[in-house]
Amino acid sequence: MKILLTGATGYIGKRLLPILIGQGHDVICCVRDKNRFYTPKEFEKNITVIEVDFLKEETLKNIPDDIDAGYYLIHSMASSKDNYDELESTSATNFVNRVNSTNAQQVIYLTGIVNDDSLSKHLASRKNVEDILNTGTFALTALRAGIIVGSGSASFEIIRDLVLKLPIMITPKWLNTRCQPIAIRNVLEFLSKSLLNPLTYNQNFDIGGPDILTYKEMLLGFAKAKNLKRWIYTVPLMTPKLSSYWLYFVTSTSYKLASALVSSMKVEVVCRDTRINELLGIQPMSYKQALSLALIKVGEDKVVSSWKDSLASGRFSTNISEYLKIPKKDCFIDRRKKEIINREYTIDKIWSIGGESGWYYGDWLWGIRGFIDKLFGGVGSRRGRTNRHEIHSGDVLDFWRVLYANKEEGKLVLYAEMKLPGQAWLEFKIINNTLYQAATFKPKGIWGKLYWYSVLPFHGFIFNGMLSKLIK
Repeated sequence: MKILLTGATGYIGKRLLPILIGQGHDVICCVRDKNRFYTPKEFEKNITVIEVDFLKEETLKNIPDDIDAGYYLIHSMASSKDNYDELESTSATNFVNRVNSTNAQQVIYLTGIVNDDSLSKHLASRKNVEDILNTGTFALTALRAGIIVGSGSASFEIIRDLVLKLPIMITPKWLNTRCQPIAIRNVLEFLSKSLLNPLTYNQNFDIGGPDILTYKEMLLGFAKAKNLKRWIYTVPLMTPKLSSYWLYFVTSTSYKLASALVSSMKVEVVCRDTRINELLGIQPMSYKQALSLALIKVGEDKVVSSWKDSLASGRFSTNISEYLKIPKKDCFIDRRKKEIINREYTIDKIWSIGGESGWYYGDWLWGIRGFIDKLFGGVGSRRGRTNRHEIHSGDVLDFWRVLYANKEEGKLVLYAEMKLPGQAWLEFKIINNTLYQAATFKPKGIWGKLYWYSVLPFHGFIFNGMLSKLIK
């Protein structure tokens, strides 16, 4: 069968793709920017990649007519725009209009549990998208999930950050709100087993694990899994804004995502029933089991996808391709080079930079820069990286975004997502056994120039020290 997969570069899409291919399907992957999509060689013959922006109706013509079914995995909860609900509505409407004219029998939509009359803006928007998708000529299957627990999921990363960093927590009262978490592995089971299954047509289902827990119990459950003692006290004084700042400064989440999560976490998300479990023959695992699997994946460095790699986790509002060509005019450039001793060693060091490996020289200064960025509303350096030794275009590296990564060529290009009075690139490339390193800054006005000269004294030993560490 030919399956349309939207959100192919997202947290769910990246994990669903190999499952669909394993089932023998040909998958049409919809992406806004082909440069962000990494295709493993073993999947190439079963994948077709098309560029589609669902906010631009004219791009939807790239979707072929002969698709059999589709997945709608698009949402904008962490969007930097306040009108993300309008954008989600437009995307869904454009999607329906195009898919109506194809051969698609079914569309599967992963959304949130909405069993409460008073919904957050985020959940209300997701329900509105479901209503729009229901107007299509295809059969809609809506799978409604609460908190998704898995390595790299936003929920898991936030829980991990809070528990590992705060032995004692003074928390908002919404930590007593109940929810029904579900393992990412089970979410993928529901998504794949619902595909072209007439028993699921024109219905919505709540999907969740067997445990109904408060957010406080989830935090304590993680602490127990890590053999840590943690004390949590809830207070009624924290406003939604204060709660959002609390999440923003302690965890790696963006402020927009923190605000959306706080708004949603005040609403109970508990399944109405579990009839789909029997319908599809799925027995969801417990929260404890889901945590155990996630921790194993993190420990083995086998995190398939992470919410941090979404463009919404940073400052990008356009395709990364637009930043690939590094400017030279009206720019400040710090260029350095050294002859390499062992090409393979140097490339491995470059591909492991950032995250837990650090920046090899002056890490405390990189840390201070990340903290300052966080204070001014930037991404900071807490995002780390999804994989310790592998990186691809579109991935996150602390407060950088990977624009280009080619091991065979020996070239890596990063773009700064920190708050700056201008734009910054960091480039590494190997040519004829010489490693070239260039930091390029395009200032914006007088403040940009002052910023460059203020950090210039640190460049000498930071960049030179880093270059030396990459060599030997």
